[in-house]
Amino acid sequence: MISDSQSAPKLHKNEGIKAASQHLRGTILESIANVSTGSIASDDQQLTKFHGLYQQDNRDVRNERRKQKLDKAYSFLCRIGVPGGVSTPEQWLVMDELATYCSFDTIKLTTRQAYQLHGILKSNLKNVIQRSTQAAMSSLAGCGDVNRNTMASPNPIQTEVHSQVQDIADKIDAYLKPQTSAFSEMWLDGKKIASMEPRSLGMGGDDIEPLYGSTYLPRKFKIAIAIPPQNDVDVYAHCLGFIAVIENDVLVGFNVTVGGGMGMTHGNEKTFPRLADTMAFALPDQVVDVAEKIVSIQRDWGDRVERAHARFKYTVEDHGVDKIRSELENRLGYKLEDARSINFEGNGDRYGWVKGSNKKWNLGLFIEGGRIIDTEKAKLKTGMRLIAKSGFCEFRLTPNQNVILANICSENRDTINALVDEHGLDSYKSASGMRRIQISCVSLPTCGLALAESERYLPSLVSDLEGTLEEAGLSNDEIIIRSTGCPNGCGRPYLGEIGLVGKVPGKYNLYLGAGFDGARLNKLFRASQTHEEIINLLKPILIDYAKDRQDGERFGDFTIRKGYVLATSAGNRFHKDLGEVNP
Repeated sequence: MISDSQSAPKLHKNEGIKAASQHLRGTILESIANVSTGSIASDDQQLTKFHGLYQQDNRDVRNERRKQKLDKAYSFLCRIGVPGGVSTPEQWLVMDELATYCSFDTIKLTTRQAYQLHGILKSNLKNVIQRSTQAAMSSLAGCGDVNRNTMASPNPIQTEVHSQVQDIADKIDAYLKPQTSAFSEMWLDGKKIASMEPRSLGMGGDDIEPLYGSTYLPRKFKIAIAIPPQNDVDVYAHCLGFIAVIENDVLVGFNVTVGGGMGMTHGNEKTFPRLADTMAFALPDQVVDVAEKIVSIQRDWGDRVERAHARFKYTVEDHGVDKIRSELENRLGYKLEDARSINFEGNGDRYGWVKGSNKKWNLGLFIEGGRIIDTEKAKLKTGMRLIAKSGFCEFRLTPNQNVILANICSENRDTINALVDEHGLDSYKSASGMRRIQISCVSLPTCGLALAESERYLPSLVSDLEGTLEEAGLSNDEIIIRSTGCPNGCGRPYLGEIGLVGKVPGKYNLYLGAGFDGARLNKLFRASQTHEEIINLLKPILIDYAKDRQDGERFGDFTIRKGYVLATSAGNRFHKDLGEVNP
């Protein structure tokens, strides 16, 4: 007999929810049909994430509704993935149409090159999912314990290489989609989507989900593909990364990186952001196989007891990269080559007109906070709709929440320029360097995890710093600033030369010192700072940077050289939130 002390540890409750869900069905349809409330059952809230849906409520009105003894103002977020962020004009127009039925009437561009629609009533969910699927997009695996939207660099210059990389991103994304028919049964009246194909690989021992099995992964899984010299996807922040190796303008393969991830929990030193390790080199035709086998390792080795320890970064941290590589090669049945030399120059976007190797033009637009909306100041949503209706370009969502209007013929440039200028989409010309390179998560009022403002706060912080930037001659310098309303890291704040992480309403932990190329995490500089305290801390450092920086020195490197924050060993591979670094 096994004693209690020897019994297996109790699995996290979400594992039971998944196991009992009949492959992601649960009682979702019953919850949706219940007209007595705008919410759904708690277990179904976990399962709808796999279908790309988050239940939320408008926190701006929560207290007032409570006083009136009303239920929360429930609605849903729908995340619609497009691998590599590549969309057709027709797909953009569908997103524009669906946004008008949502309470915020906006298209939100995410840091993972996906679309988000906020404020959907549950009675409208089926229509949103059907319309997006009809346009060859899908919310399946937009969230949940599976591989999320596969990211890829929207590089507008190396056109041929980008096309090859995009094809690989599409294959990875389709291959790693859940295979359960629950999605098509519930939302599409039984019609299958293109990615639902039988799997010949996979080791899950489940006929319905041969890769994932009935309990899927322990936590979410994220993949990105970078094309040097731009690390715009922040490849080292991902569970699994592929870095294109280009020789004589030919794509010869990819460096494989494992174990990155941004999230942590305030006060829990066992949780921390971690940059991925570079592990090996894979040929282009090996990439999907590598992705599938790495996912299977996380399925089998990931922590299903402690959810805060369940991301792949902790699996790599606990076992070590050499053991992960050995197990990967064992499952592949062949050896991989060692990684090759690559070089990154930055992780921002290119703005303005850039000519690709295919002789067509690309226009990089700055979209503050990734929010496509019509205001009195600028009619971004209307302008983008008219651009899409012209049919003169495709749309590429960038990892920095911006848009590239791609593959424009020379004769159509003037038409696109006129629409951009007329509708206020030309802010990339006048915005400061810091504003152009900012990233923020949505946070309040819709995110249930938010501890402080982010998207509604960061632009005002940048505005209050721009006077100092102008005075110091730094207006055009791209100083990476990122914010999130909680420590989960959706806006990748730990890779900001200046990073802000919400602690409590109106207060943020302030981080400094990340690398401009996305290869070094920042360090905590001050904890629980108000807006005024953040301004007072940053102004003298920015002035010092303007006066004493070395030739070509980036702001993050400067803060380390001058001792504002301390450099760490191993390239700052991982970081624990241990309090103030510099008193």
